[in-house]
Amino acid sequence: MLREEFLVNLICMDEPKKKRITDEKTALTKAEHFCAYQERSQQEVRHKLYDLGMYPTGVESVISQLITGNFLNEERFARAYVQGKFKLKAWGRIKIKQGLKLKKVPDKLISKALQTIDGEDYLRALQKVIDKKQAQITEKDPFKRRYKLIQYAMSRGYESDLINDVLKDSELY
Repeated sequence: MLREEFLVNLICMDEPKKKRITDEKTALTKAEHFCAYQERSQQEVRHKLYDLGMYPTGVESVISQLITGNFLNEERFARAYVQGKFKLKAWGRIKIKQGLKLKKVPDKLISKALQTIDGEDYLRALQKVIDKKQAQITEKDPFKRRYKLIQYAMSRGYESDLINDVLKDSELY
């Protein structure tokens, strides 16, 4: 036991000592403040509680209390994430879906949240992304220019068939 403590202290000498929170009530209060600030996924809250030094059983207990208190709602988080990334950052469905998967949101909720994006707004956003990038590209060769536009739109998470349709409609194809 002493040897293990010595090794842990030796490894962590450079790091400042963090105060571990083992009290569920304190952790619940901190988690409530964390969730009240903005919508959070269960994985974000779980990660935050582990950073505070909680043990797995306490973490799951706090998360279940947050869910019953309606501080934590995965569906509400997924909808807010989709709307925020689409409207503010003009991300496409593919990139949004990847972001939600990284937050460990269930596939069912991801598809449900992605359906909240209006199809016409989506095409308008794609057109806007392409127009903005087109103005920045200095390439003279039309094939290279088109390739750069397609790559940029795909990096923003838009589907290649929609990109091609928009490029054809705007005579950039």
